[in-house]
Amino acid sequence: MTTTLGTLGTLDALEPALSVRQVLGLERVLAGEPEVVAGASQLDRPVRWVHVAEAADVGVMLTGGEMVLTTGVLLAGDEGAQAEYIQSLHRAEASAVVLGLGRAFPAPPDVMRRAAERCGLPMVVLHRPFPFAELTEEVQSRLVRRKFAAVSLSEAVRTALTGLITGGAPLQSLLDEVAAHSACPVVVTNLAHRVLATAGERSAVDDVLRDWERIARQAGGSEGDGWIRAELGGRGERWGQIMLCGYRGDTATGRLLADRAAEALVLHRMLGGSAHTWEEQSAQSLLTDLASGVVPARQLLPRARAAGLPVNRRTFVPMVVRDGDTAQLDRVLRLLGLSGLVAELAEGVTAVLLSLPRDQDADALAAHFASRLRTESGALKAVVAAAGQRTVWDDVPAGLREAQHVADAVADSSDALDLPAVVRLKDVHLRGLIRLLRDDPQVQSFAERELDGLLCAADEDLLAVLRTYLATGRNKSRTAQLHHVSRPALYRRLEAIEGRLGVDLDDFEQAASVHIALLAHDAQQG
Repeated sequence: MTTTLGTLGTLDALEPALSVRQVLGLERVLAGEPEVVAGASQLDRPVRWVHVAEAADVGVMLTGGEMVLTTGVLLAGDEGAQAEYIQSLHRAEASAVVLGLGRAFPAPPDVMRRAAERCGLPMVVLHRPFPFAELTEEVQSRLVRRKFAAVSLSEAVRTALTGLITGGAPLQSLLDEVAAHSACPVVVTNLAHRVLATAGERSAVDDVLRDWERIARQAGGSEGDGWIRAELGGRGERWGQIMLCGYRGDTATGRLLADRAAEALVLHRMLGGSAHTWEEQSAQSLLTDLASGVVPARQLLPRARAAGLPVNRRTFVPMVVRDGDTAQLDRVLRLLGLSGLVAELAEGVTAVLLSLPRDQDADALAAHFASRLRTESGALKAVVAAAGQRTVWDDVPAGLREAQHVADAVADSSDALDLPAVVRLKDVHLRGLIRLLRDDPQVQSFAERELDGLLCAADEDLLAVLRTYLATGRNKSRTAQLHHVSRPALYRRLEAIEGRLGVDLDDFEQAASVHIALLAHDAQQG
């Protein structure tokens, strides 16, 4: 399900919240020749309402955020009342006071000006006669339009996000929708301020992530400069936050948008929109992009850093684990105190990227990780393949592809091979070369020609025996043991294989040719 901005309306179409500064810039106000005589640094205060009042005790009638318009007729000649008037407005948290100069005050009253300056209350005088009714009508109508627009936005966004959730959309689709409405980068983090997901224009998101360490340090601070956050959690437990980064609209509307987004994300998580946690999805997206090479590694560096992966002066060990559980791999990393990312690239294939201090023995730690994995999880059949260590981030993608190539090369025959704890490129020998050439038409033709007598479904058992026999270096005793047959029964099967293929398996060259063909066949099937 998709929703267009044309359907929902853009935030730009909303009437922005009015500040004191904006009110003073209205054409009708400018006609009164306004002059700010106090509190000039507070002109960005929001104006919630405009109130015309001549009562000396007007403060008791206010609830905060009002711009008070007065001629001061009841204050003339009483400096004590003038000072108390300003104090009462300050206590009521009025946004500003506007004094129309005239008979009561032909010039700005110094007592009121000084009191307003001390309080930080914006005080404005109008030098020309001005009908207050026009100003109240203008501001009230703008504020009412804004309230209706805010309600409309809230419902539209909620409807769009709820529709995406009920349609089974992934987290990224929800965030893309929020980013389209906010027109700024959107970031979701966990409680440690590690980035789990982002949305928005790619270059703008990258700019945010490059500065994420500073942003994360300030994440608990007050909102400002368009940085608006909403907590994620439920049932008394917080587990993250969503941030609008550099939102250009008014803060109230941005906070409303962030709240609607937070509600949707909490609902999405409660409904279990994915089999993977958001942390797992974040790691999966990053490692998939790295391994594919579609996105240059340098462009992915801010994402890696923001995800909590140490990247400065580190040694990286790219690994791929077959038949290993992602949760178990992540748990072993934590048990060993190692920094890294873990993510499932495909069914039964998990990538692990270790990030180690350069003074540590990367090979030894990788071997320790593999051994501990088998001990902790009982995953005795898990194949841990690793590329050579990388000290430059730009070399990590090639390392991940190398590790995946190694894992693929031993996938079909790992039971028959005596593999080290960590399998590397030097351990796969011919098998690795055949994997690289498996899609070559001439190699495919060679495999079919050499194995033609055994490639029908009925000969799968003989093919399995041949595979084990050649993988064990033509060790008849070991082959019989692995297939749970007697030596005489194995001899009969080997004779049948030789007859079908027309070869002598005791001849090294013929056996080697069949072995290469079988490796190519298995690689193509894989």
